[in-house]
Amino acid sequence: MRIGQVFPADYESQLATKKALLQDLFAAYALPDISLYRSEPQHFRQRAEFRIWHDGDDIYHAMFDPQTKQKVRIDYFPVAAKLIADFMPVLLSKIQYNHPLRYKLYQVDYLATLSGELLISMIYKRQLDEQWQQAAEQLTKELLPDWPVKIIGRARKQKIVLTDDFVTERFTVNEQTLAYQQVEGSFTQPNAGVNQQMLNWANQLAGKRNSDLLELYCGNANFSLALADCFNQVVATEISRTSIKSAEHNIKLNNINNVQVLQMSAEDVSQALLTGSALKHIDLAGMSLNTVLVDPPRAGLDNDTLQLVSQFNDIIYISCNPQTLADNLDYLNKTHRVVNAALFDQFPYSHHVETGLWLQKR
Repeated sequence: MRIGQVFPADYESQLATKKALLQDLFAAYALPDISLYRSEPQHFRQRAEFRIWHDGDDIYHAMFDPQTKQKVRIDYFPVAAKLIADFMPVLLSKIQYNHPLRYKLYQVDYLATLSGELLISMIYKRQLDEQWQQAAEQLTKELLPDWPVKIIGRARKQKIVLTDDFVTERFTVNEQTLAYQQVEGSFTQPNAGVNQQMLNWANQLAGKRNSDLLELYCGNANFSLALADCFNQVVATEISRTSIKSAEHNIKLNNINNVQVLQMSAEDVSQALLTGSALKHIDLAGMSLNTVLVDPPRAGLDNDTLQLVSQFNDIIYISCNPQTLADNLDYLNKTHRVVNAALFDQFPYSHHVETGLWLQKR
């Protein structure tokens, strides 16, 4: 499949193949039937990044094939959210003969939301000046009201924000609307529709519990907000300062008062709790931390974190790498059994799989 192509007619078969591969990988652990959470078969990505290619007067979006390393011209991108895909040719038409905006434009990054917001970052191989800012402000006015786009200009050690450097996404979880600030350049789940399904899956399984939740790798509080009404208290940890700032903003934005965010790595949290040390300013003595949620990077959980996680009654494990999940499950299977398994198709038409497991103490 070439870059940027989608084949909706083949969607169900590719999803079935992914499920079969997961079932084979976890065959030794007697998983329950894996629930499938489908993506839209096209226009499913809320983030997209493109090189901008200059060819005489022509200008176009391009990507590079990861196998052949060859440049691929992108005139329309049905993988991206429709808002992005429809706006891409509009942007090029506006800047093709606009020298301040086109000159040495190297890359454009797009960030869209289900709620209809669009942020673009225009990245240059030159320093941006007042002429660029004036041209960008004029472009913003020309795009209104049809395209209420936020524009950011970037160059080496330079960032010019015309209005905001974030969008606000909205997800419906258990009939409640939650707002999430998503900052330009920070991590967010690329498939917003599937992410909303992930949040509802975790919320519905958790239900109402008279206990507390520890969350590791909380990001911008993606799961923290969705699970806040399921637990008495949520203690969420994250290492990225940008994500911490967004998480704290999102907690206030949604008027949630039972979520606390700490800037700590999972490794540091594990060492503190395993040795009985204090967890920064949190008093754990009066808490009932029976459930833990982990959403680690592709490398999975380190040994200390595995040891810590294995002490909880309930484990919610969100994984972007089935192989490291299987490696971690080999350890956790000694103390826990999997009571719910889900495949979230975040990345259709690729080999990537997002998996959710709910484990309970044996």
